[in-house]
Amino acid sequence: MEHLKEKTIRGGVARLFAQGTNFFLRIGSLMILARLLSPADFGLVGMVMAFTGALTLFRDFGLSAAAVQRANVTEEQLSTLFWINLFVGVVLGLLAIVCAPAIAAFYHEPRLVAVTAVLALAFLFNAAGVQHSAMLQREMRFTALAVINTVALAIGTAIAIWGAKAGYGYWALVVMTVATPFVSTIGFWLTTWWVPGLPQRRAGIRSMMHFGGTVTLNGLVVYIATNFEKVLLGRFWGVDVLGMYGRAYQLINIPTDNLNFAAGEVAFSALSRLQHDPTRLKSYFLKGYSVVVAMTVPITIACALFADDIIRVALGPKWAGAVPIFRLLSPTILVFAIANPLGWLLSSLGLVGRGLKMSMVIAPAMIASYLIAVPHGPRAVASAYSAVMLLWVIPVIAWSVHGTVIAFGDIVRAASRPLISCLVAAVIAFGVRSACGPLFSPLGRLTLETTTLFVAFAGLLLFVAGQRTLYLDILRGLRRPRETAVT
Repeated sequence: MEHLKEKTIRGGVARLFAQGTNFFLRIGSLMILARLLSPADFGLVGMVMAFTGALTLFRDFGLSAAAVQRANVTEEQLSTLFWINLFVGVVLGLLAIVCAPAIAAFYHEPRLVAVTAVLALAFLFNAAGVQHSAMLQREMRFTALAVINTVALAIGTAIAIWGAKAGYGYWALVVMTVATPFVSTIGFWLTTWWVPGLPQRRAGIRSMMHFGGTVTLNGLVVYIATNFEKVLLGRFWGVDVLGMYGRAYQLINIPTDNLNFAAGEVAFSALSRLQHDPTRLKSYFLKGYSVVVAMTVPITIACALFADDIIRVALGPKWAGAVPIFRLLSPTILVFAIANPLGWLLSSLGLVGRGLKMSMVIAPAMIASYLIAVPHGPRAVASAYSAVMLLWVIPVIAWSVHGTVIAFGDIVRAASRPLISCLVAAVIAFGVRSACGPLFSPLGRLTLETTTLFVAFAGLLLFVAGQRTLYLDILRGLRRPRETAVT
């Protein structure tokens, strides 16, 4: 416990560095594949992913999170959890294959039968490695996790680009989706060198099953609430519209997914170790929360203000129809940045039931908004998505922190400085864009406006809003283990 702070900071930086690499890999692959493939190719795979993504939530039944959250886990429990995960993975894969004809019939697209059958392999590959990944996370070996995930993504991306250039069309995306978990699972096994034993009937995992089941159900509700609009768009507007909407949605979520995955993995492990130390837990959480918001706010502003240049540079001119969708979805980046860390707090404290209740309240409102908006097209759906999320953000903060060591005012104070700093920086960046933008190409203009935004934001946050001490403390945490090793 004495080195938890240093391990948390170093692990967080390692994960953020890896996720930064993953961010550029994902952006790079999207830029290349968007030029090699058509919106229909992306839309075709997106139709299946909307269904198989829901099944993916059951791949470990939340047991990996339960294994990380528990203070002590025995070898018998780990082995039993592994075999449960593997069994669930096989069942989900078979279920996907059985449902393939129904999925194809729903969309009136016979090619989806073969696509679904191949994508079903991903369930088995994920299930075989999820417990090994949880062991690395529990041991806070975040550098190893970072390297494995980055290598797996790089290999999957390379295969997809090669397949697209060779003319395989949407199959390049399918193989990428399957290859990435296959490579990462091999990496987890080789890194841990852990071979599971036989499952034990009385391993004492009932409470872990309850925890994991609640996490899984919550994830399912959230997934349906945030993906049902893609099902509706695919069904009523077709592969081209879904492809356009899906690429805007993917691009808007790449920074959020990378940041939340990196920070969440580290934060959940650290906060779980501190669940019985309220003072340190509060300090760790609020510092981490402020950093996450600070890293996300400028991305939100950039996506809203510079959507046309981002789409033109990232996807190319044939994706111009995605610009208004991308801009309308941009507020969701900030909402997820504010809400997701609260989920880490609730999970680390074992309050997963509260998270499920909140999801059960917001999901019907989101689905209802999609049903109202879908006859009016993808822009209306994107507007409905963002509007409901923005209306929900204040209640979710109040509900999440109720009865914990964190107060509503703590959250407001932690988020206010990054928010105010970025709003001022946005005015400066937009002024520079208006004055100098016409002189540059889309790439040059995007470089100028985003550099201005991020530099102005960093200066205001550190030297005007008084956040310099926080980030200096993080840097000291990075140096301290090295200094200790030298002395």
